[in-house]
Amino acid sequence: MSTPVSRRIFGGVLLAGTGALAVHRMRSAGLVPDRRKPRSRVAILHEAVYSGRLDRMLTEGISLFDLDFRGKTVLVKPNLVESIPGAEVNTNPRLVGAAATAFLALGAGSVVVAEGPGHQRDTQLVLEETGLARELRERGIRFVDLNRDDIAERRLATRFTGLDHLWLPHTVLAADFVVSMPKVKTHHWAGVTLSMKNLFGVVPGIAYGWPKNVLHWKGIDRSILDINAAVQAHFVIADGIVGMDGNGPLHGTPRNLGRIVLADDPVAADFTCARLMGLNPLRVPHLAQAAEFLGNGAPERIIQLAEQLPRSVEPFAVLPEFAYLQA
Repeated sequence: MSTPVSRRIFGGVLLAGTGALAVHRMRSAGLVPDRRKPRSRVAILHEAVYSGRLDRMLTEGISLFDLDFRGKTVLVKPNLVESIPGAEVNTNPRLVGAAATAFLALGAGSVVVAEGPGHQRDTQLVLEETGLARELRERGIRFVDLNRDDIAERRLATRFTGLDHLWLPHTVLAADFVVSMPKVKTHHWAGVTLSMKNLFGVVPGIAYGWPKNVLHWKGIDRSILDINAAVQAHFVIADGIVGMDGNGPLHGTPRNLGRIVLADDPVAADFTCARLMGLNPLRVPHLAQAAEFLGNGAPERIIQLAEQLPRSVEPFAVLPEFAYLQA
């Protein structure tokens, strides 16, 4: 006789597997664009604390990818949600500042940090309370509130949500190089929230409400796929120095992972982060489906530029309904 837990495991695995198969068939039929590279590159950097050495570490880490930023407009998109004392909710301000400075040091023409928080309507309040405003002021980095930026319509090449377009901020559309900087966390609806889920913050609250209600109603996994097909993140810097497990993304427990993950492919980044979390990325519906057309998830298609994945890890704690991710 099956138990509720075993039924949830079966249901979660079935959802991810059937979704990936459906996307595979859509790609084969030419219904979704295949954006995958022959190989993606990932660098896992070991760092235990948020210290002043992050500037040099990120500059050297990004240099491993041999990318040309000369004269380009770089948009850094952190995960900025709310200020909750004692909780590891947001991408660490020092890491965000170090990333912005690193891109300038590597030749970027300009760097802007931009975010559209989905919970707190007063973005400036969150900026100040989290310390990100001070970090950016001290470094001379401009911030743009994507919830209230000018917007333009972009037609969707995919229709997972049933929508035919998204309204997107001009600052995002004008950027030459988009960097997703998530906090490595579990998520009470999506299982994990990593670089792909982080792009929810480019969708403006002025058009979609708080917390981007229309897209939640359409389904988070479907919305993640449409958003990432419409807005390409060219690079990922995932904050896993201290992540969050349990009841994430707001009410979980700090988890010391001691890693920063860099990647030139958000799908490869998220597969790597999930594996570092001790979770199975192929059982996360949006990751399994994204690996069929948006980026690479298979280990043989991911080149590790720095540390290798550990042979074993202590899995992140998850809510009971996501127990199948640990299997």
